[in-house]
Amino acid sequence: MIPYGRQTIDEDDISAVVNVLRSDYLTQGPQVPSFESAIAEYCHANYGVAFNSATSGLHAACIALGVGPGDIVWTTPITFVATANCARYCGASVDFVDIDPITYNISVERLATKLEDASLKGCLPKVVIPVHFTGMSADMQAIHALSKTYQFSIIEDASHAIGADYLDDKVGSCRFSDITIFSFHPVKIITTAEGGMAVTNSMELAEKMRLFRSHGITRDTTVFVNKDPGPWYYEQHILGFNYRMTEIQAALGISQLKKLDAWVTKRHDIANTYDEKLVNFPLILPKRNQDSHSSLHLYVVQVDSSKTSLSRREAFEQLRANGIGVNVHYIPVHLQPDYSQFNFSVGDFPDSELYYSRAISLPIFSSLSTEDQNEVIGSLARIFGQ
Repeated sequence: MIPYGRQTIDEDDISAVVNVLRSDYLTQGPQVPSFESAIAEYCHANYGVAFNSATSGLHAACIALGVGPGDIVWTTPITFVATANCARYCGASVDFVDIDPITYNISVERLATKLEDASLKGCLPKVVIPVHFTGMSADMQAIHALSKTYQFSIIEDASHAIGADYLDDKVGSCRFSDITIFSFHPVKIITTAEGGMAVTNSMELAEKMRLFRSHGITRDTTVFVNKDPGPWYYEQHILGFNYRMTEIQAALGISQLKKLDAWVTKRHDIANTYDEKLVNFPLILPKRNQDSHSSLHLYVVQVDSSKTSLSRREAFEQLRANGIGVNVHYIPVHLQPDYSQFNFSVGDFPDSELYYSRAISLPIFSSLSTEDQNEVIGSLARIFGQ
């Protein structure tokens, strides 16, 4: 089976992990701060805060921005459920803005319309979470401009987008947002097995996230409430979680980061081959914006029902039967059974639902061979009679 995505691990990565296993620290040592600094420097941001997952990072970001009961968070239906769930962890409610049918990212036009309506009703969001779907940045400049008018904070869910550029700067620079979140799951561009990172330009937000990820406990004597009785002393200042990244994960991340740009280039080579070879297939191929350089975490095609009688399900099942590990990203969050309690239903976000009904993610990862990509293309040709 050729998977849609997978990690690439080399001997340098293995050596980095083994060196940590032979060291004095498996957790709370020097590797995590080094990884945080390396990611922040790469993204041109001031601070990095590592987590055991991007989901944890999203939760901490919401907490740092003061999201709580009575607040509303908006995001897009086309994302993994964690993007919406992070607001619910804080006791806030969630709503969605439909996607742009060309970019698959949050529609700025629909966002502007929804904000205008929410302003009249007195129910504006506290936070908006754009998702850089497949690794291509949302229109952050326009979203940032709306945030100034309607006074909401912005968390970029860049789980797909480490290594991507937007308007000649790195995704993660937080030029147009408060916090950006990356994922290092094995199918992402680089991996720490499980893991995530928040980057921000705000010292205050970084400190809040660091406190939250480690039980709400501090050993900083300058902020102690009580008199310090000795060097063993610590204080819990908020109710936090154990969301820490291990030294093993951070060492792997540092090693992987060195190869990031080369891997993004390789993904573009693979995508360019798909673009060329699939142009006459009954498929809607993904577009890439001129203002962005996508990290191409995913290569998503849509089955064009106007040009083939084959359904998405039939195409999906035939590809799987041929050993092509395609997937679908994503089932719209508002259609999940757990979200029915909030009165979402079919038809609420039509462009997201149409996209979902046709989408298939084809294999793309840095170690995908030419032979395996040709097998993917050949399987598609046999299925669609090309």
